[in-house]
Amino acid sequence: MIDDFAKDYLHNELREIREELLAKLDGLSEYDLRRPLTATGTNLLGLVKHLALWESRYLGEVFGRPFPEALPRWDDLEARGTDLWATEHETRAQIIDRYRRVWDHADATIAALPIDAPGHVPWWPRPDVLLFNVVVHRITETNRHAGHADILREQLDGVVSAPGRDAAFWAQRHAEIERAARAADPATAVLE
Repeated sequence: MIDDFAKDYLHNELREIREELLAKLDGLSEYDLRRPLTATGTNLLGLVKHLALWESRYLGEVFGRPFPEALPRWDDLEARGTDLWATEHETRAQIIDRYRRVWDHADATIAALPIDAPGHVPWWPRPDVLLFNVVVHRITETNRHAGHADILREQLDGVVSAPGRDAAFWAQRHAEIERAARAADPATAVLE
């Protein structure tokens, strides 16, 4: 009984955060989706592409249910990191559609297997896992990258995931935090 509850609960959490992440792309230009917004090149569309690749691995081949589309090998050092950005030949629709196909495949894996189904993650130091471990890992990773997406989107156009808060609220909050930061550091306190 608790196994079914846990599996359903975790699966619903994964579904919800996937949708929240994709919502960060709404209304943005091709350039804004792809442009590198950190020194390491982090960008919104690259996060989606990355999540699609790794979810297809973790909730596919780890459980002997490989995703039916071609994937680069996980141990191909030449391909490492290419999943973190979109080339000019890859469209937004292609990347999002692939992510949604990955969801369908991953969801089928979760539905078909018990929460304690064994899997094997060859790139982990302790490679023998259960579906439970992998679903929790995917939720953690997807949430982590959704947090990155929150910050990137806010950098691009100020859109934040806080309903009911307007630009005036955030300007006041920013000023309050800046004041506190300066007050905490004697070197900047004289700048006020």
